[in-house]
Amino acid sequence: MTGKIVLNRRIIPDAHFYEMIIYAPAAAKRAMAGQFIMIKCGGDTALRRPISICVADGPTLRICYEVRGKGTAYMTDMPEGGTLDFIGPIGNGFHYKPNRRALLVGGGIGIYPLISIGVKYKKAVSALLGFRSASLIHYIDVFKSYGIPADVITDDGSSGRRGFVTELLRESLQKGEGDMVYTCGPVQMMAAVAAICEQFGVECEVSMEERMGCGVGACTACVCRTLFTEEGVQRETYKRVCIDGPVFDAREIKWK
Repeated sequence: MTGKIVLNRRIIPDAHFYEMIIYAPAAAKRAMAGQFIMIKCGGDTALRRPISICVADGPTLRICYEVRGKGTAYMTDMPEGGTLDFIGPIGNGFHYKPNRRALLVGGGIGIYPLISIGVKYKKAVSALLGFRSASLIHYIDVFKSYGIPADVITDDGSSGRRGFVTELLRESLQKGEGDMVYTCGPVQMMAAVAAICEQFGVECEVSMEERMGCGVGACTACVCRTLFTEEGVQRETYKRVCIDGPVFDAREIKWK
């Protein structure tokens, strides 16, 4: 599938975070919250790069990415007006739960895919976002433009409050401000979010990230350990993040 690159820009000067908007009506129509696309990059990059969808707006897809290697570095030079070759949308995404109040818990670049599920809750949603420092805080205006209020905390306290985003989550649940949690970010953060949700008896969905090869379940390069119960006994197995996920029930993941 191909789409036209409408926008491709650096988001903030102090980090290699980029935003791209793609005109791709057919893909945008099919896109579900929490899915991703596999982008073809040039140069000597043989494999496509998996990038989460922020949100589908009418005929366009909005994605954000961080430069982490040759593939994503190549993406920064893709010209506006040019053609993007991609596969997708792919994967099982977030599940909307009617009549719930949702909390979106994101860390770093994990904040992006949370927008797509947040918009479904209209006013019954809040975002809790964590960053390393104030200089890296971004996209708050985008969350707000979709009607999603956001509370921010930083590791070093440069934003006004020092701590981790899990502290905001615990406080919100103690106040009864949410009964459904969606999270994406570093694995340790998501494991902590899952543990807090388990403690409060609140359902939680996590968006996992693993290195991918094909993106369609054939190569099994992106597996993660999961749990299941058989005849009353809890057992472990592996599931593919690309097509079994990337979104899982937090209780299904083997965190340690």
